[in-house]
Amino acid sequence: MLQCLILTLVVLSSCEEVYLPKPKGYNRIDLPNPAYQALPDTFPYQFDYSTYAELLGDSNKRADRYWSNLYYPDFDALVQITYKDLTQDENDVGKLLNESFALTMKHDQRAYGIDESLIKIPNNQVASVTKLEGEVPTQLQFFTSDSTRHFFRGALYFNTATKNDSLQPIIDFITEDVLYMLNSFEWRY
Repeated sequence: MLQCLILTLVVLSSCEEVYLPKPKGYNRIDLPNPAYQALPDTFPYQFDYSTYAELLGDSNKRADRYWSNLYYPDFDALVQITYKDLTQDENDVGKLLNESFALTMKHDQRAYGIDESLIKIPNNQVASVTKLEGEVPTQLQFFTSDSTRHFFRGALYFNTATKNDSLQPIIDFITEDVLYMLNSFEWRY
């Protein structure tokens, strides 16, 4: 009788499925191979930008003539580009640099990482590239200036509420495009 009871308990306890933890799942994001095209020659600056981006005018009523957007329709991402002519009296390079730093620092409450670096670009110019980590509205900001005539600034935005860690492959892809853009950057005087 005792053997029967033990056998019954063993059989019943062996019917449970073994728990196996499931690995985390991630969305598959197919990223295209990088390819670039030249900016039209109607701007006071020149660079190569991704063929996967559409060059759009800035529709904001405060936008200046040479402001534009690089829109990535496959990712619903936008690189907003602003340009200031420093020969205009109201455009002071020191003021524009301070505004750029202030716009970046607006995100320090939500960012858990702000990594700013300077990169050398053609014609002995320098560009500032800032990567922001965390749940911030812009993950990448950059600017360059010749300090006498031109000031160029850009920022990356996504039109989504998706967490940035899910967007990281796309952020990295567009960051590489921006770095390529800056390394092909030239002023038109």
